Amino acid sequence: MKNITVLGTGVLGSQIAFQTAFHGFDVVAYDIDQAALDRAAERFDALAARYVADGVENAAGGRAAATIARIRLTSDLTDAAATADLVIEAVPENLELKQNIYRTLADAAPETTIFATNSSTLLPSALAASTGRPDRFLALHFANEIWSHNTAEVMGTPETDPSVYDAVVAFAAEIGMVPIPIKKEKAGYLLNSMLVPFLEAGAGLLVDGIADPEAIDATWRIGTGAPAGPFEIYDIVGLTTAYNISRMGGEKQQRFAQLLKEQYIDKGKLGVSTGEGFYTYPRAN
Repeated sequence: MKNITVLGTGVLGSQIAFQTAFHGFDVVAYDIDQAALDRAAERFDALAARYVADGVENAAGGRAAATIARIRLTSDLTDAAATADLVIEAVPENLELKQNIYRTLADAAPETTIFATNSSTLLPSALAASTGRPDRFLALHFANEIWSHNTAEVMGTPETDPSVYDAVVAFAAEIGMVPIPIKKEKAGYLLNSMLVPFLEAGAGLLVDGIADPEAIDATWRIGTGAPAGPFEIYDIVGLTTAYNISRMGGEKQQRFAQLLKEQYIDKGKLGVSTGEGFYTYPRAN
């Protein structure tokens, strides 16, 4: 695989595109309009600086700048998929949205193209039929800040061709990830099967009025030595993603989704990406 397309240039989509280009692949990054692409360009500049600041191996300023030159931005989905060997989909966690994207993508991409979803909660089998090529489709899930939290969970469906699965595992290693093969479908994969209950516990304490986010986060950090509590993680993940996941949950999670919408999302407070969520951050992009 040489030509990689990434659909969605949000927090994680932009990281996937940058990490892939950083390791020498030509990347096309797609998003819905020019405004989204302008934000993506800002994210790529910020990532170039972050790779240098974090001391990523061989991340000299020249290499980081060359990485950006290997990324082409487009808002034309047909153009984005035209020559792709692999398409990594990183659009919002909305089943209907993803299915519609794949239906369009199925007609736009060459028959040989492999499709991979970065969905953090949806099973690939829920999307497979809409791809038009279930044998060439699977999940490839990344954690946030992928240059350091470099797991790549690979999960197929019963229809996924084993050779396609192996090719994606190999690709993940080529871009500096640690491939995590998952033997069968599991909602939440490995990472989120452990992380989501933790985040939901924090959300439950908030909506039940037990404590505020600062106290909950401080308790977790001090008590466990972890670098971040649940609401700091929500801000990193992005509150739109948290909302989309929470509104599909039980009664308490739906109350949390409503809180997110009314107190944060409707006010443009989406987390680290906008400079404000549960906490306030320096604007990096």
